[in-house]
This record gives sequence, structure tokens and C-alpha cells, in this order.
Amino acid sequence: MLNNRILDRYIIIKYIVTFLTMLVLFIPISVLVDLSQKIDNFNQHEVPTSDILWYYYNFIWHFGFILFPIFLFLSVIWFTSKLSSNSEVIAMLGSGISFNRYLRPFLVAALLISIGAFVAGQFIVPTASKNIKEFEFTYFKSSKKDRQTQQLFKQIGDGDFIYLSQFNPTRQLGYNFSYERFEGNRMTSKITARNIRWIEEDTLYRLTDYFKRSFDVSGKERIESASRLDTLMPFTFEDLSPLNYAAQTLTLFELNRFIAKEKESGSPLINRHLLVRHKRWSIMVAAFILTIIGVAVASFKRRGGIGLNLALGVVLAFLYIFFDKIFEVMVEKSNYTAALAAWIPNLIFGIFSIVILRYAKR
Repeated sequence: MLNNRILDRYIIIKYIVTFLTMLVLFIPISVLVDLSQKIDNFNQHEVPTSDILWYYYNFIWHFGFILFPIFLFLSVIWFTSKLSSNSEVIAMLGSGISFNRYLRPFLVAALLISIGAFVAGQFIVPTASKNIKEFEFTYFKSSKKDRQTQQLFKQIGDGDFIYLSQFNPTRQLGYNFSYERFEGNRMTSKITARNIRWIEEDTLYRLTDYFKRSFDVSGKERIESASRLDTLMPFTFEDLSPLNYAAQTLTLFELNRFIAKEKESGSPLINRHLLVRHKRWSIMVAAFILTIIGVAVASFKRRGGIGLNLALGVVLAFLYIFFDKIFEVMVEKSNYTAALAAWIPNLIFGIFSIVILRYAKR
């Protein structure tokens, strides 16, 4: 039992240290690549050094989480291949330890890493993503264009429906505004305007060519109109046209509330938001699946040694990314179910892990 505990501790520590080493090696490279692409923009817009450092602090969290399963996968292949090349795996299994028992500390290490990744992915990375988008908008004026601006239709409450034919986020201006209120199946009022603008200094909306029809219980109609009307409204433009990436910038509990609100309003982007939530959970499961595959692939000596195992690992890693991106695009471009898109890559690789694990046990 003592020897098994020593073995477990050895594998867990080595696995985690190798994973952290991968992060330390590859993240600076990704920062340098990104910096080389943006350096001209930084100079052109005279971005302060402090802001650039703040941007790359957030970039490290964002990039590290996106590629977390890949770093973990390459770590287990590298570490296990070294054990195999030194004949340590053969010695362990030859001493009477079953392959399942040998696999256990790898899964414990994957669990510990996944817990850290879960906390980061649900509470730190969303804030980092938000800071990145705000930086890009401040200096590059790009990210805030990433929203739906045509044919906006939203339910903002029980029986309240808003429509805009077009929305200009820069000017905070909506065109062909319509606001309908219902009690059951009966319309109680309808407001229309040629345009509606948010007046920041007065914190109110300005309606141009305002026209309102109200109906009482008997169906009698009352009409109001004005060339211009300043008024309050029970919504914001952000409610009508949230940023496409809004879900990526929200923490766990904020995201749950946001999705509930978007479902109620009938948002056309609901599948995209659901995909973000599902992927935050599925990436944790992926850590275990990729760990099993990595251990099974790299536990036995091959002629190509560590190099061949790493090459195979890179191929499998990019296949995982390929499937993940394919299904993500399917959600964004069609009505493909978000849950399936997030979990099918894990299902495919999960089946593969079972097959290759059985082969390794032989």
C-alpha cells in the first residue's frame, strides 16, 4: 500500500508539473505571436504600455483556458512517454499493478487540474474575455460591432414586444420602432416611432414621429401623437441587441440569469449562448477523456520513441479542435442543438478512449 501511495504521489506531481511546464513554455510563445500581429496597431493608436500589459495578462487567461485540454493532453503523452522509454511502465505493470490501478493517479491529477480550470473558466476567464473585448473596442473600434443590428424582435416581459428594423449601436439609434403590449390575447396599446434614440445626458429615450394607440376593455381606441417625445422605457438597447459574445464575458451565475432572460425574450442567439455554457462543462469531461487516451497511447515503447508519441498526440489534439470548431460553426450558422454540438466531440473521443484503453490492457 505504501509503495502504491508513493507511486500515486510521484505520478500526480509529475503530471501536474509537466502540465504547468507546458503552460509556461507555450503561453509566452502565443503572446509573442499575438504581439507580432498587433504591434503596428499598438504603435498606430499609441496604446500605453500599462494597457498593453493589462491586455496580455487577460490574454494569458483567455488563451490558456481555450487550449487547456490540449496542453493537458500533450502533458500526459510527454510524461507517460518518458516513463515508458525508461521502462518504468513495464516495471510497474510487471510488479502486479493492473492497468486500471496504474491509470488511477493520472485521473486524480486530471481531476485536480480540472477543478482549477473550472474555477478559472467560470469566474476568471469571463472577466478576462470582457477586458479583452473592451480593450479592442477602445483602441481598435472593432468588437462592439459584433451584434445583431437588423430586424430586432424581442419579448421583454409578459405581453410586451419590441421591434426595430435597424439599430445603430454607435449612435444609440433605432429605426422603425414598435412597442406592443398585450393582456392575454388582447392588445392594450401600441407605440410606433420613426426612430428612437437613447439620450445619455438625460437618461431617457427620444422618439421621433411618436404615435400611440390605446384600447380599453370594450375595444374603444384612444390616439396620441407628437413630433417628438422624451420618455422612459422598461428596456435598454443592450436588452434588444446584446453583443454576440456577451455569454463569453459572464461568470457562472451571471450566465445562468442571462440565458434565462434570453430564453424568455425569444433571442435568436440563444443557441450560441447555450453553447458557451455547455462547453464550459464539457471541457472538464474532455480532460479525463484525453488523459485516458494519452496514457493508453504513450504507455508502451515504440520505435519512434517520445517523438512519435508526441506527433500522434498533436494529430489527435488537432482532430479534437477540428470537431469542436465544426460543431461550433454549425450552432452559429444554423439551428443545430447547442448541447449536441458541445458534447459530440467528447462522445466521439470517449468511444475512442474506451477502444484504445482495451487495446492497451492487452
